[in-house]
Amino acid sequence: MIAEPHRYPPVSLAWAALLCRCPRCGEGPLFSGLLTVQPACPVCGLNFAGQDAADGPAVFVILFLGLIVVALAAWVELTFSPPLWVHIVLWTPLIIGGAIVMLRPLKAGLVALHYRHYLLHAPPAA
Repeated sequence: MIAEPHRYPPVSLAWAALLCRCPRCGEGPLFSGLLTVQPACPVCGLNFAGQDAADGPAVFVILFLGLIVVALAAWVELTFSPPLWVHIVLWTPLIIGGAIVMLRPLKAGLVALHYRHYLLHAPPAA
């Protein structure tokens, strides 16, 4: 039996994003794969069919990770002046790993914002 949306206590956006959980109940997993959003929450039944994070998470990852990597690469270059291959060895794994790690919570955060602003379901009746 699926409970009504207003019976769930509010879930923190940070909690839902960092743990990749359902934005309504905070318990059900949001993803069924690496970045594949489930059709519905297995715990509360919230339908995720209306969510569309589009390119938002990728843009934020590019901006945040780009800022971090460029700052670190500039610091390493100015401090140690290593050869080019050292930069390739240092930053390639950081970029790939960082992108994978950052995409899930950012996508979960955008889905939680969609829920918070009534884009995943109709607003509760007054």
